[in-house]
This record gives sequence, structure tokens and C-alpha cells, in this order.
Amino acid sequence: MIETMSDPISAQANSLGFAKCPEKTRVVVAMSGGVDSSVVAASLTAEGYDVVGITLQLYDHGAALAKKGACCAGRDIHDARRVAETMGFPHYVLDYESRFRESVMDEFADQYLAGATPIPCIRCNERVKFRDLLETARDLDADCLATGHYIQRFDGPTGAELHRAADPERDQSYFLFSTTREQLDYLRFPLGHLRTKAETRAMATEFGLTVADKPDSQDICFVPSGGYADVIRKLRPGADRPGDIVHLDGRVLGDHTGIINYTIGQRRGLGIGGGEPLYVVKLDAEKHQVIVGPREALATRTVPIGDINWIGDGAFGDASDGGHDVVVKVRSTRPPVPARIHPREMGAEVELLTPEEGVAPGQACVFYDPDGSRVLGGGWITRG
Repeated sequence: MIETMSDPISAQANSLGFAKCPEKTRVVVAMSGGVDSSVVAASLTAEGYDVVGITLQLYDHGAALAKKGACCAGRDIHDARRVAETMGFPHYVLDYESRFRESVMDEFADQYLAGATPIPCIRCNERVKFRDLLETARDLDADCLATGHYIQRFDGPTGAELHRAADPERDQSYFLFSTTREQLDYLRFPLGHLRTKAETRAMATEFGLTVADKPDSQDICFVPSGGYADVIRKLRPGADRPGDIVHLDGRVLGDHTGIINYTIGQRRGLGIGGGEPLYVVKLDAEKHQVIVGPREALATRTVPIGDINWIGDGAFGDASDGGHDVVVKVRSTRPPVPARIHPREMGAEVELLTPEEGVAPGQACVFYDPDGSRVLGGGWITRG
């Protein structure tokens, strides 16, 4: 049985924190067709909750039907439906294709063309799952929306709090920093307390779910081949505009066929050969230049950010001495590092106590409290 992710509210509270019996608590479960969301739906059904499963068709999945590493493709919709049939709860598939393209895919392409490195999974959570799907759940008179994300929600003294998952290897807090306080009140994350993915798969086996051994999704759902540039070319014909590869000292070292083929920190595949190892340190979309330099040029201590979402206590601009002492993640694969956030009129400036490499515009900078547990929010890295 899945344990509650909230501190006990009262002796009468059910496992999701509502003061009524599970049978009278309606839960919409966002089902991707993977093992995580399937276990959430199955476990809540077994506890007696009034479960409604919803799977979103998000993109033209014709090219992804045979791709095992992508989510929300045709096979995944079929798998979600089978879980619902096995456990006996209603399941619906909603066509969100047009809104997904407008809210996520178009921005993904435009940011790459502008020389940024976007994270569409965050925008999908923010603009589709936790906005549009959440409103659909409300329309169905659901008490909450539950997902299979590995993150913890606790009821704190000033309201719901977001915390990292118990399993640091599975933690998805980096991708959920833009969750608002209002959304957090309505959301539930029943897997966040699990210590290993093996526990989730064991539960799936216990419920007799066919997805128990299904591989985890690895790729961005609408990039079935793993090639970002190919998708951008499809969305924005003519995206491959050639230009120069330029050293930081101004020397032109070669040419390229389009900045969409490069990312900050890239070393291999530059096509300039010989000499000192060089890395991509900047993408200048206006001049169509790929700027390269030595590895030490990748080190960054000051990170400008904008579009900030703050879910910590108090107001973001009320920081004592003009700053917040926190730890931050500037890349999803990096551990949190000590930093100080300085609020500014148009965003904030993050001062890293230890320089980080590969900080790129378009990526997220996520804030945690000093012990690295509670998510305080975050923002989007901009150009300095």
C-alpha cells in the first residue's frame, strides 16, 4: 500500500490527506502508460479510492509507435488502458496534440534557433499536465490529481511544501520547480517516499500489471530518434543556417551548418581538429556563430535568471540582506551546490560559491533550502 505523502492532518484523514473515506474521494491519475503512474492508479484503486485514469495524446506519434524509450506514444496509451481494465477503473484518452504543440513544441524549436538549450519536459508539466489536465480533473469534480513523479509533498505550517524524493537517483524535483502553490495544494505524488525503483516494480507485479518490467522512458516524447535537430528542421524548415566557428580570441576556425546542431559544453563533432581541446562556450544566434574556447571558459560563477517561481516561505523579494542562502541545481544531472540568490527588478542573479561548467541559457536553475530537501522554486537561465 502507498503511504501518505502528507503529514497526518487528523485521525480521520485518509492516505491522501482528505478527511473522508477513500470511497468518497475522487482521484484523477495522469497515466503515461509507464510503470510509475500505473502503480499509482492501481494502488489507489486497491485502497478504495474513486480513481479515474487519464492519458494524454500529446503529439503525432506515428514515428514513435515502435520506440520503447519515449512516453505518450500509441503503445503507452494501450498499456494504460490495459492497467485500467485489470484494476477496474474508468480510463480516458484526451487529444491534447494541438495545445502541446503550441505550449511546448513551438517554444522548444524557437529556443534552439535562438541559441538556447530548452527543457520541454518542464514546460509540459507546467503548461499541459499541471494546467490543462489539472483543470480537467477539477471539471470531473476530483479531489486531487495524482501523478507518478518521484517527488514528495508535505503539509507544512504555511501550506503544502515540495520536497525531493526519498530516492536521490529517481528524484524529479528539477523538472517540477515551476509548480505553483495553488497547483501543489491540489496535486499528490504517491511514489515520492519509495527508496528504490525496485519497490515500484514489485508493486506492479503484485497487482498483476503487464507493465511491471516495462523500460523507463529516456527520450523527450516528441523526439523518437533522439535527434533534436531533426525535429527542429521539421518544425522550422530552413533552420540550418550556416555560419562560422569562432574562437574566443576572435579567430575563425571553421564553419558549421547550423547552431541547432551544437550545445554548450560540447567537445566532440566540432570538425575543427587538432590543437588544444576546445568546447562550445556560447551560441550567438544573431551572428550565426558557434563560439569555442578552452574548458576553463565553461566555468560560471554568476548566473542570471528570469521568470521566477517561488514556493518558499514569504515573498521572494523579502530576502534578508537582499539575498537567499540556498543550494541550487543548474543542470538536471548535477548535484545541488551552495549559492546565494540576489533578487533583482527583472529576476535574480545567482551567485555560485563554486563555479559550475556548462551553464546554458534556456536551462533551469532550481532552488532548494540549505539542506537540499525542500524545493523553494527556481527560474530560467538567461544570457548575462
